[in-house]
Amino acid sequence: VPKPNTSPAQARGLWGKPSFIYQPETDTYRCPVGEQLQRSHATVEAGKLINVYFNQKACGACPSRPLCTAGKEKRIRRWEHEAVLDAMQQRLEAMPDAMAIRRCTVEHVFGTIKGWMGATHFRTRGLKNVTAEASLTILAYNIKRAIAVAGVGTTLKAINR
Repeated sequence: VPKPNTSPAQARGLWGKPSFIYQPETDTYRCPVGEQLQRSHATVEAGKLINVYFNQKACGACPSRPLCTAGKEKRIRRWEHEAVLDAMQQRLEAMPDAMAIRRCTVEHVFGTIKGWMGATHFRTRGLKNVTAEASLTILAYNIKRAIAVAGVGTTLKAINR
């Protein structure tokens, strides 16, 4: 799954978070002009620790500020575990065909199962019951797929072994 881009700045025609490079060795961001944005403080939102980075002094004198932000300084927010998302994004960029392969192999299965279930929700409640319902639905899908690929006779012979 690609890393989500939640920056509203790009929609407004400003430099978004992807334009700023995180430097883990110094725990800073480098802006497109080359200035460093240091970690200022942390805040907790929805149970997640978010670090806030900015450099008020550099942004105040920056001639590119209208391209960057409408405020006094550009503020970049970083989740404490965002390194995991960065590593995932690097793996995805190393394999650009991964999403196409996933669409061909996995997404069809989930779409079919959702269609069978009415594209709504599980009919049972509780982890044990939902697990059983999901397992039975997946088993039914696998049996139908085996019949479609190998035929009824071959599938029955395989089941009776």
